[in-house]
Amino acid sequence: MTATRYVTPLREGGSLPGVVEADDLGTYVVKFRGAGQGPKALVAEVVAGELARGLGLPVPELVVVDLDPVVARAEPDEEVQELLKASAGANLGMDFLPGSLGYDPVAHPVDATLASRVLCFDAFVENVDRSWRNPNLLMWHGGVWLIDHGATLYFHHNWPRAAAVVHRPYRADDHVLRSYARQTAAAGDWLTATLTPELLTGALAAVPDEWLAAFDFDTADEARAAYLGHLTARAAAPGDWLPA
Repeated sequence: MTATRYVTPLREGGSLPGVVEADDLGTYVVKFRGAGQGPKALVAEVVAGELARGLGLPVPELVVVDLDPVVARAEPDEEVQELLKASAGANLGMDFLPGSLGYDPVAHPVDATLASRVLCFDAFVENVDRSWRNPNLLMWHGGVWLIDHGATLYFHHNWPRAAAVVHRPYRADDHVLRSYARQTAAAGDWLTATLTPELLTGALAAVPDEWLAAFDFDTADEARAAYLGHLTARAAAPGDWLPA
């Protein structure tokens, strides 16, 4: 789909995402490829987000939003203008949840099964950004929704060392749902049974080629094979990284 109008910036995060309208009449929170985090953050967003959705966890729909820099002409903010001009082509859109609220762990108890599954999922993708300081969770229509997975898969920031960290344990001490996650053993069994090669392959297939070919590898297929190899090896050793 194609962006038709930039509505407003969201200044909560350093990447300066924005609310954008598209030609399918939908409204999306868009993260731009020209932001400081670069395409790797978008790759992590898609892979982790689509894995979570495939596992049945509540994640808003993710789409690829094509941006023509001409959209920047109507934006008075120079910082936003520069970001839009640097983000021509494919960008990441997440379905906008109107009226959603930030998650408060005291005000919003989470079911033990869901909390445990989210914690185990975050352990698999090594999500370092689901703490009480920055939950990256929204409350919408009475339920909790997972957002912002750009900080996952951080092995891909150093591919020469990626194989050495396949078995790296996950530190859950600071996880925002830790106090509610009282069924991690059952959730771990569920996760390892559900993390199939087909699920991993499908999540990687959702990443645009131009993001994958932008770094480290000669082709997008080579990049997908490297991600698949790492994630498959990690999925095969849950005892090394699942929280107790």
